[in-house]
Amino acid sequence: MIKFLDLQKITQKNADEIKAAVNRVIDSGWYLLGSEVKEFEKNYSSFSKVDHTIGVANGLDALRLIFRAYIEMGIMQEGDEVIVPANTYIASILAITDNRLIPVLVEPDLTTYNIDSAKIEEAITPRTKAIMIVHLYGQCAYNEDIQQICNKYSLKLIEDNAQAQGATFNGKPTGSLGDASGTSFYPGKNLGAFGDAGAVTTNDTELSAVIRALANYGSNVKYVNNFVGLNSRLDELQAAVLSVKLKYLKEYTNFRKQIANRYLKEIKNSKIIIPSVNDQDGHVWHLFVIRTDDRSKLQEYLLNKGIQTLIHYPIPPHKQEAYKDLNHLSFPITEKIHNEVLSLPISPVMSNEEVGKVIEMINEY
Repeated sequence: MIKFLDLQKITQKNADEIKAAVNRVIDSGWYLLGSEVKEFEKNYSSFSKVDHTIGVANGLDALRLIFRAYIEMGIMQEGDEVIVPANTYIASILAITDNRLIPVLVEPDLTTYNIDSAKIEEAITPRTKAIMIVHLYGQCAYNEDIQQICNKYSLKLIEDNAQAQGATFNGKPTGSLGDASGTSFYPGKNLGAFGDAGAVTTNDTELSAVIRALANYGSNVKYVNNFVGLNSRLDELQAAVLSVKLKYLKEYTNFRKQIANRYLKEIKNSKIIIPSVNDQDGHVWHLFVIRTDDRSKLQEYLLNKGIQTLIHYPIPPHKQEAYKDLNHLSFPITEKIHNEVLSLPISPVMSNEEVGKVIEMINEY
């Protein structure tokens, strides 16, 4: 079986270093808010070319805390609107509604699957305070048109960078393009921890300080609480693991790019729509997503051939039971995408033979 993502094999590539890092934390006796987190935050800031990284418990919290901080700073208030792509994982929307802000969904571009910048301006109202872009599947969603819209209407630009660590726009990393960015280090991400973990990146010093306090019970000084905060902290074990894996992220991204290049060049089947790429160098290929109008048959066929695939994602956020008040909305491009997408195996531990088999089986379908 060609696994969709073989986390055991990925871990084995750096197992000795990871075990040494974990043992270092165990031996230290210090498991929260210590030197490992500080070191990882420093390294990730350097990687992302930002002034501040705040390690938090998970990617959803990273986004939640950005909005919460803007509310505490008086920049946003409950009932304000945030423009967000309709085609995204539900976490992007949850971060908005959790803060009693209003998500305003905008259709994606069918070729890139990212938000269609030409459709953003018509969605802006006097209550709009921010645009959230999602770098879906590892491809940068930022462009100069979006930045101009933010400048024109004095909007905050927030990046959901959960799938795109290391992606770039004209050489500048995602996570540094907007006012603030939330990312996830869920184990299946390109930079994955050994459990849930996340981070906020920003160049805004005041925002950074508020987020850091909010994530630590609203406190910067022990037992002194400036905000009604929450507990969302990156722990020392996860930080130590991430510091090891960060050293190899560029190398592993190059493996992903090589596989993606083969898929792009060698998959030739009229029933299959392969991804469209704006910037081959800037894409980090968290997922390689194809489309077909008979997805279930294709997925079953590939499974019978020993190839595991996944669907990202089968139900769009506005059709989820959790958002009954949005169920009446129609986003035909988003719905088409969710009905047709299928993610192929792509990881830094796939062999050339495995990649070749995936291509061969799809071409024979």
